[in-house]
Amino acid sequence: MEEQRIEKIAAGAVNITKVLIIIYLGLVEVFKIGKLLKEKLDTEFDISRKWASRAYSILKKRQAERKVAGV
Repeated sequence: MEEQRIEKIAAGAVNITKVLIIIYLGLVEVFKIGKLLKEKLDTEFDISRKWASRAYSILKKRQAERKVAGV
């Protein structure tokens, strides 16, 4: 009787350990994916920022030219 109780407790502990390991490994993968996405998106946002900066400078240049021309 005592051995069965110990076996059940040990089996429960093993199952809980398995679940915790699976959760841990899942979280590690989620953080890896998040890091990779951040790196990829930073590159894309950098390209977008450069494009927006150029477009803004062109707009300001044209506005300044119109102001000088008196339009």
